Amino acid sequence: MNTPAALTGIDIREPAYAWGQRVIAIDDLVNDGSHPERAEDALLAARGDVGEIVNIGHAQELNEPVYLVQFADCVVGCLEIELVPAPLGLLSETDA
Repeated sequence: MNTPAALTGIDIREPAYAWGQRVIAIDDLVNDGSHPERAEDALLAARGDVGEIVNIGHAQELNEPVYLVQFADCVVGCLEIELVPAPLGLLSETDA
């Protein structure tokens, strides 16, 4: 159930990254079973892959933003600790 922050008394943590921002995976991102189109433990994005944030949600139980990031092969749900901002002008291998 999505309870508004005003009712829980908890301040929702604002996202550090924005929609459309390019980011880099700082470690291999592996399917934990939540990506239905890939085998469990399949590599979704490799360390160093560049992606673009296409949506931002919120994990209420963690009070953390969750980013949907479009990498070359798929969209992956990521936490901030799994991403760093890409330098301006950096292109992914598929864009180069």
